[in-house]
Amino acid sequence: MKAIIFGITGQDGSHLADLLLEKNYEVVGVCRRSSTNNTGRIKHILDDEKLKLIQGDITDAHSINNILKEHDDVDEIYNLAAQSHVAVSFKQPGLTWDITGKGCLNILQSIVDREMLDVRFYQASSSEMFGKSYDIDREQNKYQDEDTKFLPQSPYAIAKCAAHYITRLYREGYGLHASSGILFNHEGPRRGETFVTRKITKWIGDFVKSGRSNRSKDFPKLRLGNLEAFRDWGYAGDYVEAMWMMLQKDKPEDYVICTGNTHTIREFLDVAFSHIKIKDWSKYVVQDPEFYRPAEVDYLRGRNQKAQNKLHWEPKHSFEDLVKMMVDHDTR
Repeated sequence: MKAIIFGITGQDGSHLADLLLEKNYEVVGVCRRSSTNNTGRIKHILDDEKLKLIQGDITDAHSINNILKEHDDVDEIYNLAAQSHVAVSFKQPGLTWDITGKGCLNILQSIVDREMLDVRFYQASSSEMFGKSYDIDREQNKYQDEDTKFLPQSPYAIAKCAAHYITRLYREGYGLHASSGILFNHEGPRRGETFVTRKITKWIGDFVKSGRSNRSKDFPKLRLGNLEAFRDWGYAGDYVEAMWMMLQKDKPEDYVICTGNTHTIREFLDVAFSHIKIKDWSKYVVQDPEFYRPAEVDYLRGRNQKAQNKLHWEPKHSFEDLVKMMVDHDTR
């Protein structure tokens, strides 16, 4: 089997590459041109003879077409490439659209143009597409699943919605085996340091390594935005398995991938600081208006019954497992 991963150097791409190589796939990883080395997350697999890295630009249809021309024997294509930082999308909405929205279209159109209609395609959709939308269950709890309407609250979420609908259109219009995974927040030690979860655990790691007993008074505060936002957090390594499972099914469909539990950023802080024996983190944390979004998403909690029933997928790590894993990594 042979797969192309767009976005292999990101958190999800690196975990997916690990999984596919373990399954003896030939993996072609597409990396954007960069003046700096951006292969840190995949350095442990760079010597694997089954992995080939190539340069490509998802915003350039000609570049995508050339990649598929060279690798027209590919079985699976995973589009994990994105400008995925919500806050950045407000500052760079055009760039976010070109990468996150139009980039998906470029891949799908190249598949059709090259008549590679047997290839299986995965699109990384996002729970951010739901925005302020939710449904209510019998116990009056809020949730989002495959039938919940989208109400995006950021340029990133709007671009993801466009890519999601484009994927569905090409599935129905051209008969492509194209599936989207609507992934809720998924984290881990490979998460970028500007994302709130990793920002917290990286700060804790720096704090511990500085010798907190002697220098805590002078150590810079951890500056965060809204601490009351609810998120359904899981481990990225678990979620990439669901991506692969979707492409093994005979029928392409869209799936919500989540834990089914939700926690506030305040709760994340509780678990993270407790893991280094600090009960009261309030003197170390400052809420800074700079880190509030222009339009906030208040509550995300997925329902993954479809993934459980059809993919036989469930998350393997709890919220507490995830937080402690990240703290342990950053305090080593």
